[in-house]
Amino acid sequence: MIFKPKKKLGQHFIIDKNIIRKIINAFSPSENDLIVEIGPGKGILTDELVKHSKNLILVEIDNQLVADLRTKFPELKIINKDILECNFSTDFFESKYRIIGNLPYYITSQILFKIFDNKNNIIDAMIMIQKEVAERLVAKPSSKEYGILSVFTQFYSDVEILFNVSKNVFYPKPEVDSSIVRLNLKSEIKLNKLEENTFRRIVKTAFNQRRKILKNSLKNMFKDLETSKLEKFFSLPFDFSRRAEELSLDDFIYLAKNFAEFY
Repeated sequence: MIFKPKKKLGQHFIIDKNIIRKIINAFSPSENDLIVEIGPGKGILTDELVKHSKNLILVEIDNQLVADLRTKFPELKIINKDILECNFSTDFFESKYRIIGNLPYYITSQILFKIFDNKNNIIDAMIMIQKEVAERLVAKPSSKEYGILSVFTQFYSDVEILFNVSKNVFYPKPEVDSSIVRLNLKSEIKLNKLEENTFRRIVKTAFNQRRKILKNSLKNMFKDLETSKLEKFFSLPFDFSRRAEELSLDDFIYLAKNFAEFY
């Protein structure tokens, strides 16, 4: 099959089998694992995965690649769809599953948020992403990389950068290096549903107005709240003169728990 990678889909295919073996060793699949592979491309990683587990679902948006994958792996379920349009509850497995894949750089954040939104369906995810984005996922407060993705990732998962991957092992060669990241999704989080929704609003608002001190950004966010309740919230033993990048994950959890009480 003559295939020309499509730039609009962010297609960059690994051509180094040593890297593939390293990824498989890190992922450590077993025959009982239920696995969803995002963006299998030409199936170089799939070739190795099927040696360990036949409970494998492939999600590939490219029609031409899907035709080739169906010829190559007739025993597998292959979904010809954008991963962002997939229903993580009904399109995949009934039991909890694992995710692996080389994520397109241009929708990495959206896929991560989709994984977090479906955390109850997923055991873990091992993904290849842009190195710069990987560093944001593990970033600590008061660093330039620390932001919404850092807080959300660390709230919903235990995250670890396993190793970096040179841009030279891809075709076509991307402009940046990549990293292999493991996300172990937390079985329980520290907040109920109302508190979780408040947490997400606070984190997004604080970082979207990161130049403002917390008191000013949150005051605008909850301007519909009664003045007395808002004043009571800002009287908590908490330093609201700090900015978003100075707050730890526990700080955001504390704010969400306390603010949710005023509804």
